[in-house]
Amino acid sequence: MSTGASLQWGGRFSGRPDPELLAFGSSLEDDLILAPFDLACSRAHVAALRGGSIVSPAIADALDAALESVTSELADGSFFAFARSSGAEDVHGAIDARVRALAAESGEWLHAGRSRNDQVATTLALYVRDRARNGRKLAVAIGRDALARSRSALEDRTLLAATTHWQPAQPVLLAFWLGAVAEQFVRAAARFARVENDSAAHSPLGSGACSGSSLPLDRAAAARALGFGTTTRNALDAVGDRDLVLDLVHACVRALVATSRVAGELVVWCSPTFGYARLDDAAATGSSLMPQKRNPDPFELARAAAAAGVGDLAGALATLTGLPLSYHRDLQTTKAISLRATENSLGTLGAFARAFGLVRWNAARLNAGADGAYTVATDVADALIARGITARRAHALVGGAVAAADASERPLDANDLRSLSNACGLDELQAPLRARESVEGKRTLGSTNPDALRASIEEAARELDALAGQPA
Repeated sequence: MSTGASLQWGGRFSGRPDPELLAFGSSLEDDLILAPFDLACSRAHVAALRGGSIVSPAIADALDAALESVTSELADGSFFAFARSSGAEDVHGAIDARVRALAAESGEWLHAGRSRNDQVATTLALYVRDRARNGRKLAVAIGRDALARSRSALEDRTLLAATTHWQPAQPVLLAFWLGAVAEQFVRAAARFARVENDSAAHSPLGSGACSGSSLPLDRAAAARALGFGTTTRNALDAVGDRDLVLDLVHACVRALVATSRVAGELVVWCSPTFGYARLDDAAATGSSLMPQKRNPDPFELARAAAAAGVGDLAGALATLTGLPLSYHRDLQTTKAISLRATENSLGTLGAFARAFGLVRWNAARLNAGADGAYTVATDVADALIARGITARRAHALVGGAVAAADASERPLDANDLRSLSNACGLDELQAPLRARESVEGKRTLGSTNPDALRASIEEAARELDALAGQPA
């Protein structure tokens, strides 16, 4: 097919476009992923043409049949070869060209009353809805897996030395850490759900280039066909609005940042120095030189993907900075960055989900670590506070006891409690000296206490169940 035949413009030009500049402006390779959504958009536009009596029933039927044929070609892969050989600037032009080839003269009516501006905006909204749904499902799946593993670890009562600044802080249950992992993905699923809902609110189709159409397009029929609640209110805004796709990229990147935090911790935990966890052979990789190596590559790649995603989000936002209202070709770059970021993000979330399920815990190392490095010191200080000693004095006294014990390379013991009680004029002092006592002594909602944790797990599970049932 000649380049001229594939273009959707050109009547006012006497010369042909420079092929190198035309190639520079092409977004076809970026756009091909949008083909199924553009087909849905085109079918809805036929409904708008039919509803407004702009085309005869016979022409509308011919257009519908041609679009159905293109759908089949998309399924068997033959459409992609056509699109790449068509000379079209983008997938929208390639589909239009294919419909014209299949429907003959009737195909000339497909673009009546429609601009690529409202077509692209609508196609992107459909893409956003689909990918936000996928992201929500992935986040729900990761969250549910973390909760299932949390329940199991709660039954085992495996301990963990929680860290701040990567230094041992206080004892918690491993189940508590897993519950914290789940919470991040409850929030991620909720963000995806909000984007999914927003993307089904308003249909841009029928907005035309920037001002609407003088043809009586049945915009409501098109909106219903595509599952939108209603139509957009302002054509000038609708064709240049990219909030939905930016919100999708933001939701994706936020989910990646969550995975990167978990991945970063697991990379360290899987090292022999810690030995808290081991990545199953199905997910670990080796070294081409060092026979002993077991590398947690999926988690390292997930960590790096988050950094790349942050850059993509910043880049996509920057393309809109200072851009006047309505459509401008700059938005083609916004689209390309956003599609790349979304596909990379969802692929990473899927890989992370698989690798996370292949992590195995070393309970003995975890339990031993929880009892080391004076992790119960805060509990001892709290016991003094409960007996009427000020927080500042309690902190100083226990800090001194820790320093003395550390110098002697021994843990805090009953003698330290007696010394502290004597220093404060108390008859005795009861305080946890073991990690398990510390965990079981927590009293606040949302704490690592087994009963509080069990309630938190079930509440998070209910939220995930609600998000899993989010209407499409």
